[in-house]
This record gives sequence, C-alpha cells and structure tokens, in this order.
Amino acid sequence: MKSNKVIKTSCLLAAMTLGMAGMASADSKPADMSTPVQVFLIMGQSNTLEMGKVTPELGKKYTFLADDAGAWTTRKDVRNVSVMVGKHGIYRNDWMTISGKKIGIEIGIGHQLGNAIDAPVMVLKSSIGNRALGWDLLPPGTPRYSHGGKEQPGYGETYPSKKDKSKIVAYEKGGDMLQWYAGKQYDDDVANAKKILADIGTYYPGAKSYEVAGIIWWQGDKDMRNAAHAAEYEKNLGRLLKALRKDFNAPKAAFVCASLGQTDESDTASGHGKLMTAMKSFATSSDDIGFVYSKPLLGGPGSSSSHYSGNAQTYMNVGLALGDEMVKQLKK
Repeated sequence: MKSNKVIKTSCLLAAMTLGMAGMASADSKPADMSTPVQVFLIMGQSNTLEMGKVTPELGKKYTFLADDAGAWTTRKDVRNVSVMVGKHGIYRNDWMTISGKKIGIEIGIGHQLGNAIDAPVMVLKSSIGNRALGWDLLPPGTPRYSHGGKEQPGYGETYPSKKDKSKIVAYEKGGDMLQWYAGKQYDDDVANAKKILADIGTYYPGAKSYEVAGIIWWQGDKDMRNAAHAAEYEKNLGRLLKALRKDFNAPKAAFVCASLGQTDESDTASGHGKLMTAMKSFATSSDDIGFVYSKPLLGGPGSSSSHYSGNAQTYMNVGLALGDEMVKQLKK
C-alpha cells in the first residue's frame, strides 16, 4: 500500500487496550517534513462530527491525552483539520489535541496514525449531518435504478419539487425544481477537502506536498431509514471508493468503515443491520478495505440517532479502532 519507510515498525496493541494506559504518550516532536504529508479523509454524516462531551475524566481513562498535571497533550506530528459547508466553514486547523467542549472520532484516529507513521499526518474531515449515501452523498457515475418498482435518482438527478417525487428529472440550476440533486453533498464535501489540500502549507505548516493515503467512513443513520438506499448500500460504497480515489488522485488509498453502534452482529433484517452486512461484505471484496464492528466499543447506552448520548468514550473507542484498522490496511 504505502512505502514501508513511512510505517513505524513497532506493533500496536488492540484498540480497546490502547484506550487505556497501553498507548504511548502523545509525541510532541514535529514530523520529518522531507516526506509528503499522509492525508486521511474522514467522511460521512453527523456521527463523524464532534459529539462526544469532554470531561476531565477523559484524560484519566486515556492517559496519552493528558500529562501528569491534567493538561491536554498536543501532537506536533498530526494535524487536525475539519471543514463543513455553510456557516461553519473551516472550524478546525490545529495540531492534534483536545480543544473545546466536544470531540469526535478524529482524536483516536489521529493518535493511532501518528504512533504508526513516521511521515507527517493530517486527519482531514469534510462532512455534515443528516446526509444519505443513497441520495446526498451519491457518488458520480451512479446510474438511475429501480427498487420495489419505483425509480431512484442517479447522480446529478433530482425531483420536480419536494411535493412532487412522482418523476425524476435532470438537475438544472434555478427554476421551480428541487434545488438539490443526488450527489450534491458528495460534490460539496470533496470540493471543500480539495480546497484545503490545494493550500497544504497553510493547514500543515512547512508542508510542500501530500498524498491521500486513506479514507475513513462512519455513516448510515439516514440510509437505514430508506429501504432503497439500504438495499443499494454495498454497491454505493464501491462507487464511493472508486470516485474518491479518482477525485483525489489516490488509486491505492485504503478504506475503512464502521458499523453503526446500535447494530448487533447477528442483525441482518433491520435497516442498520442491512448496512452492517453491506459494509462487512464490501470489506471482503479487496485486501485494502477494512471494517470495524462498533457496538462493543460503545462507552454507554446510545445509538447513532442520539449521537451515542454524547458519550466521549464511544467516540474515542471507535476512533482508536478505526485508526488501528487503517494501520493494518497500510501495512499490507
């Protein structure tokens, strides 16, 4: 996958163990800037956002997050950048640390990748809540298809209006038609990420080049409520990865996804159970795709719909597991 020189030789413990004292303390030393920044995209919907409520207890449980005095540690080898369409814009452009009242999966991901990779690392999140892979995030090239006798829009198609979904039309800006189309959020999120990377030196000081090494996906809350989207989920994951690799000129980028936290491993019937089954199947289709079963990682009761009740431990555990799985894919 990536050249061996960027992957450290030390082995990582399992993600659940690393969540405790097993993980090394945060590395405050800058990375070797003679190598390209290794960029890891985080995409999906609201579960990828900062929903875990920070408390001082977080640093006691995950001891690499805080020093002996309780102050949050800062990694100078991992950059944390987040961008969102609309009023939020670029809302993170920091070295990896705990800052503010909430965290997301990027903290655990960043620490895992920073510990495993000698090269400079950027975790770049481009996502927004309440979006479906089968509609808002539909990848370019997805054709129109039928489900249950009803046609579903392909990429770039829309409906005449919110009230009239009896037919599908090609999107045209302006006019009376619905001013949203299948794949618009994909286009927006990719465009925002590309803007960051086009100015890499601003978002990773000292950087002159980069390569997108991996893509991390935690999504599905909206698709599980739509039978057509759930049925097409595995195919759409394949189209998503193909499109992202093309858009970011990253034909060998690894891909890791995680199931929604409420899903039992044996569930194949519910909407979210079908999504998990699709993710697991997709992960077996290639040796550079990984899957994380997230229910055992929850820090307390909760589901994707409630953003796991704001439990920061859930976001740390899932982030650590996703980062660990990404490292495994990079080592192959």
